[in-house]
Amino acid sequence: MKAFLKIFVSLVMVFELANAVEYKFDRAHSNAGFSVKHLMITNVKGEFKDFDIKLDFDEKNKIINSFEGTAKVSSIDTGIVKRDNHLKSDDFFDEVNHPEIKFKMTSYKADGNEGKMTGDLTIRGTTKQVTFEVEDIATVKDFQNNTRVGFTIEGKINRMDYGLKWNKVLETGGIAVSETVKITVDVQAKK
Repeated sequence: MKAFLKIFVSLVMVFELANAVEYKFDRAHSNAGFSVKHLMITNVKGEFKDFDIKLDFDEKNKIINSFEGTAKVSSIDTGIVKRDNHLKSDDFFDEVNHPEIKFKMTSYKADGNEGKMTGDLTIRGTTKQVTFEVEDIATVKDFQNNTRVGFTIEGKINRMDYGLKWNKVLETGGIAVSETVKITVDVQAKK
């Protein structure tokens, strides 16, 4: 019975890999963004302009088999140069010692056109397991008849878990920058 189960599991894995295809990341139509509350009243948004994604996708079953992402801290852009430089400093990302943010998926649970992606997120030399929601997985043929896939990854992290601890207490109570960071990554890739 054990031998049969091993063979069955192996066949299932081979079948799933047969449907898997590596997709080429389309940076021009993708975005790696974040938002955080400022003074506890408004969201300040930013993005990483220089990031890369490696994606292995099963189009037939709409399953993400593997996903890796890397963002260069030097490319952070919130629209304010002074703030960007502060975020690159030792108060936050410490770009000199930790130039990249990395994510590597360890599991994916599909639910139709959506799913949950769990993986290891490394910021400032600290790695924590996180789970993100994957929404609106869709494929389409483009103008050159190439198959493209697109989806959105969303989730929240606590920046304190990664050593991004700078803050100031407000006179009226509360803090200058929220501990919760919302992450939104829009992915488009070509088969």
